[in-house]
Amino acid sequence: MSTDTDPARRTTPTGLAVVLRHDLPASVVVFLVALPLSIGIAVAAGAPVAAGLLAAVVGGLVAGLLGGSALQVSGPTASLTVVVAESINQFGWAATCFITLGAGVLQILFGFGRLGRAALAIAPVVVHGMLAGLGAVIALQQLHVLLGGKSLSSSWQSIVQLPHQLTSVSRGDALVGAVVIVVMLGWRYLPSAVRRVPAPLAAVVLATGLAMVLPTDVARIALHGSLFDELALPRLPGGGPLAVGLAMVTIALIASVETLLSAVAVDRMRPERRTDLDRELVGQGVANMVCGLIGALPIAAVIVRSVTNVNAGARTKASTMLHGVWVLIFAVALVGVVQQIPKAALAGLLIVIGMGLVKLAHIRSARRTGDLIVYAATVLVVVFANLLLGMLVGLALSFALLLWRVVRVAIAAAPVPGTARWLVTIDGTCTFLALPRLSAELARVPATATVTVEMTVDFLDHAASDALREWAQQHETGGGTVEFVEMGAVRIADLASGRPTRGHARRLLDDALGPWRRTARVDPVVAGVAAYHRGHAHVVRPHLGELRDGQNPDALFLTCADSRIVPNVITSSGPGDLFTVRNIGNLIPADGRDTSVEAALVYALDVLRVRSVVVCGHSGCGAMGALYRGDVTGSGLDDWLAHGRPTLKRFRGGHPVAAAAAAAGFGEIDQLGMVNVAVQLETLARHPLVCRALVERGVVLSGLFFDIATARVIRIRVDGISEIDDAGRACGPDVASRPVTALPV
Repeated sequence: MSTDTDPARRTTPTGLAVVLRHDLPASVVVFLVALPLSIGIAVAAGAPVAAGLLAAVVGGLVAGLLGGSALQVSGPTASLTVVVAESINQFGWAATCFITLGAGVLQILFGFGRLGRAALAIAPVVVHGMLAGLGAVIALQQLHVLLGGKSLSSSWQSIVQLPHQLTSVSRGDALVGAVVIVVMLGWRYLPSAVRRVPAPLAAVVLATGLAMVLPTDVARIALHGSLFDELALPRLPGGGPLAVGLAMVTIALIASVETLLSAVAVDRMRPERRTDLDRELVGQGVANMVCGLIGALPIAAVIVRSVTNVNAGARTKASTMLHGVWVLIFAVALVGVVQQIPKAALAGLLIVIGMGLVKLAHIRSARRTGDLIVYAATVLVVVFANLLLGMLVGLALSFALLLWRVVRVAIAAAPVPGTARWLVTIDGTCTFLALPRLSAELARVPATATVTVEMTVDFLDHAASDALREWAQQHETGGGTVEFVEMGAVRIADLASGRPTRGHARRLLDDALGPWRRTARVDPVVAGVAAYHRGHAHVVRPHLGELRDGQNPDALFLTCADSRIVPNVITSSGPGDLFTVRNIGNLIPADGRDTSVEAALVYALDVLRVRSVVVCGHSGCGAMGALYRGDVTGSGLDDWLAHGRPTLKRFRGGHPVAAAAAAAGFGEIDQLGMVNVAVQLETLARHPLVCRALVERGVVLSGLFFDIATARVIRIRVDGISEIDDAGRACGPDVASRPVTALPV
């Protein structure tokens, strides 16, 4: 008898059930998308039609089986069309098969060399420019085919010959191609029931039917006998080894980059099925070796087909492999269908695909990020030269732009309005390259001026450091004064005992938030004040300037006097935000006998008109420990802790906060500390002044508990606890739908 009681496990299909329910239907959809594209790419490249169909078969069966992705679909791709066409023109089809085989070997080496992740280091703007350039080349070449002519060998010739082609246009071909373009562009606007048929298939079928009834002649795909009669075994190219090697490298790089981009896109759609990128490159390499051996086009993982596969519900590799089987059956059994397809229909299909590679979003992104010159240069070189040169130019420009951005430093010297002081700001990477600009700006400062040098730098070399020190000495010798404010991640003093290194933002946080670094000879308070003046006073000064005439805090923050609680740090607040009151154990005497807490409540609510009142406890609280153990010191501390006895009574009586804290793994003293926060909130809610503020102004009561061990802040309610996530929302089953500030009391 089965003991499996999990209904999810009983109903989840496995093995053959997954294939039949999900992968089989998805494979049919992918087959219908891949079929016309495979034929069109073969025709556009000048290769045998069978080469495109067999490439789809190999992409499905070999790459699908051996690759590192469960959902990617490989096959002939538009991005390789231009390169393959150039190779066929230069070396011939049989030699191109040999080049494809060699490209596969290179991809295998890429995979074994674990270059999968490394290839993703290519600047995205360069990849986008490469794809856009390829798309433009494809569109220019196929435009001539759509008009009834032939594709030309270069983009320049395609542009120059376009006026002549327009004067001798074939109306039948143009009409068929236009129908395909209209269908492809308008398919997305049709009802969802119609869109279940892939747009490329619908466009080619409609165009083929139209060509059969048109009274004019329409050029169709020419086949001589069986599809397999057009195949050719690989043959050594007749050109020089450099040209052959360059073609192999180009095909290997393009196929690998497109495969990796497709993998990234698929992984984003199905993050639970991450691609093994190195294994994927090996699988693609083996598939391309097979393509070269049997006379098929080179392949790569194709984003359009892969996304179609995921959207169709594929779950395993069976989908992409089955799509290869369907293509093979079609190639063997339905040769006559291929001969009816008009060339102009495939040209229209490829024009839409090519122009789809030129994405406005990529252009906007390049403009927004300042990389438009890299994008434009890559596109132009790809269009008017070749793909590999375009990639190299794009990489060189992107590296040069990166280097310029990294070493660039903003330096300015100007008088502070309304004062006799001068401010010199240095922001960025300050090296010897900045010395001309630095010297020019420092020369503007009057000889006897009082100067603040504000440095926000992440790298400082000895040349720039020496220049600053020498200028400061000369300026002070001439009667001026110089104050260095170092707000960046590196300090001038760091260079006194070592070589320059790039600073890290973590240091800034450690300086601002870390405890004192005590030494035996230095008063830590004095040292801390000096560090504040040196690094932070200049940042705080503008904010305090806005508060010189008064304060307007948002919250009254009542917390323990424990030195480990820093209210402004755990609430990410600044000067003027919190009106803070601290005492032992964050207690609020219910009898009102503690005039300090009472005065704070009156001043905060009636004078400052705060919008919230917060009580914050913490883990490892000494007051709560003494209260829990019943310690007696014989001092005034005993009288003060007596205000916490109601908390101890509620804790021992089974307060819901204690139960929630225990379930979360907190010890009894911390449970008592959380109950104490809840009890103080109840005490505040009964206070006449607070009660009136709650009713009349909507003042909010909030309870917090700072867990020192994890540096996490937990929300305390009178009936439970919950975490607060990074977006400021309370998370947990008891408060999932309630905002953080809405505390029921």
